[in-house]
Amino acid sequence: MSRQLTFITLVFFLTASAWASEPAVYTGLLSNTGAGGYDTVSYFETGKPAKGSREYTTEHLGVTWRFASAENLTRFEANPERYLPAYGGYCAWAVAQGYLAKGDPQHWAIRDGRLYLNYNESVQDRWLKDTEGFIRQADANWPKILE
Repeated sequence: MSRQLTFITLVFFLTASAWASEPAVYTGLLSNTGAGGYDTVSYFETGKPAKGSREYTTEHLGVTWRFASAENLTRFEANPERYLPAYGGYCAWAVAQGYLAKGDPQHWAIRDGRLYLNYNESVQDRWLKDTEGFIRQADANWPKILE
């Protein structure tokens, strides 16, 4: 009985996602938190990721964003578009290739004032070899790739 229930659940999720468009911001399967709960302002202000706190949160684009400090929360609320990860936090390299994959907040880069996340270290290494070319490809694919 357990295998049947698992199979039915799997089929449901696969067919439901085939009929529905993907969310504009990646939050993971069982979460509503953007950027994996990391403080997106910290990348710009300190040059490294910082885990956000439940104490400093806001809602934007239907997603919960967490911050390491009240100051970073205030910065985000004043100009969220400046601090949002490109492509909704999906992997920038994957978007350039024409598909969606999770972005990992530990694998990131800032280019021309935009935060880009990648799936893992090896994907980021590929992305860094032609960042400008991949950004052009990803920009051409975004947001129609969500459909």
